[in-house]
Amino acid sequence: MRAHYKIGTRGSLLALTQCTQVKEELERLTGDVFELEIIKTQGDLITNAPLWQLDGKDFFTRELDHALIEGKVDLVVHSYKDLGSVRPEEIQIAAITKRSYAHDVLLIKKETILKLNEMKVFKIGTSSPRRMTNLKNHFKNYLPSHSIEEVETVVLRGNVNTRVQKLCDDEFDAVVLALPGLERLASSEKSKLELEKLIDGLTFMVLPQTEFPSAAAQGALAIECLQKRTDNGALLEKLSKMNDQITREEVSRERKAFAAYGGGCHLAVGIHVEKRGDFFCHFHRGLHEENTIHLQTLEDPNSLRNLPEFLAPPKVFIGLADKKKEKYKINYPKLTFDKLVTKHVVPGKTFFGDHLYITSKYCFHALDSINKNHDFKKFIFAAGTKTMRDLSTLGFWVHGTSDSLGEEELKRLRDSKFLNMFYGNNTALEILSHDKSSSSLADVTPVYTHLLNDLNEDYKNDLLECDIFYWTSFTQYTFFVNLVPEIKNKFHACGIGKTYQQLKKENVKILPFLSMKEFENYLQSIN
Repeated sequence: MRAHYKIGTRGSLLALTQCTQVKEELERLTGDVFELEIIKTQGDLITNAPLWQLDGKDFFTRELDHALIEGKVDLVVHSYKDLGSVRPEEIQIAAITKRSYAHDVLLIKKETILKLNEMKVFKIGTSSPRRMTNLKNHFKNYLPSHSIEEVETVVLRGNVNTRVQKLCDDEFDAVVLALPGLERLASSEKSKLELEKLIDGLTFMVLPQTEFPSAAAQGALAIECLQKRTDNGALLEKLSKMNDQITREEVSRERKAFAAYGGGCHLAVGIHVEKRGDFFCHFHRGLHEENTIHLQTLEDPNSLRNLPEFLAPPKVFIGLADKKKEKYKINYPKLTFDKLVTKHVVPGKTFFGDHLYITSKYCFHALDSINKNHDFKKFIFAAGTKTMRDLSTLGFWVHGTSDSLGEEELKRLRDSKFLNMFYGNNTALEILSHDKSSSSLADVTPVYTHLLNDLNEDYKNDLLECDIFYWTSFTQYTFFVNLVPEIKNKFHACGIGKTYQQLKKENVKILPFLSMKEFENYLQSIN
């Protein structure tokens, strides 16, 4: 006999959409019947002020908690980021659903992009202190405008439709919303039809997590039920079928950090954790008690990064061009840079892809044929935030970045159902890179090449004295090891993206760092 359960949910379009998706998945997994019970919460009723300015807490959960405890519903579904750090003792989390996206996304009218060089103030509608803080302080660097002097943030409340409509009504120059909510709306035919009307004439920018980390637990759904039921754990076992262990591990770390900062909807710190292979990437940014927070670190729960101990400060090779060493400010006494490899552009290359993935500044010359102001059929993505900012300086609107996490991150963005509403039939990807690059995602158009300088004896001896080598590309590694094979057995390091994956395939003993900054911190710790 099929069991029958009631799911408590808020009544907004997003809440109903995501609860319906949970309902349908539970019915598929269990064969039971689940129905929705709409419950109004205080947070839904208060729309004229930001919640962080109000007294109280649990604005989106209190009424749902009461309904569950009183037995009016059997389970409830929450956006996990809405749950407070302290939950009623009668209630337990039965499952945390798989999180596909956690990013924030900025929406803007195409016609506004054409006017950016005429503007001095850029006004963004948003609803959280962390977004306000990070957008005000850092977003100007991602705008393709030489005239904007200030990014201003204005409180924006209401459901997704209301917020996007206010953008369409020119109350803001742009709005920032959570991509996971938009993704769920785009996954339902009914809500997708409403979204399609709203985003007509708009385009987007997916905000990089390294610069604009999302809210703790953003993108995950928490399914709760009572601790003590009279069904011998039957419902709990059924709900656990929807649990995703990786997401649970990620958001548990985010919420732990959230609590350590004091928690609450007033917290002006974005916190994102993402599992990559055996490691967890941590990104925190914002302001806490007047202190600037900017944390990027790689957690190694299995102690795979057994960093060597040195009796004296080791000599370090860093794979940046020797001519950049004056710009590379680090208080470390024994550094050597790349004097061997130089990069040269390949002129006359053309490309036809609708989606362009730009891997470095050495690709920029190949973008001359793009009309920066009018070609909204092109979607530009960058490999990292520096390349993204540099493209913005040149006047390009960049839609997103792999955040130096490799092509897997690009694939995720291209697979987004919400973002595909903008792409339409434009799905061809072209990767602009160097002549020795390859990709599993698409063809590579080589727009620059590497040339090798002569290896003199002094520089060779300099390399042989190095104890640690930090590589910026797999190609660079192969060049150096072919010429100086003795360095292969030294200590090697690199970023967590494509270079790390390629070196692993070659069975190189390589230790990843989340960023060059984290590697710098490591050097400081052993100096």
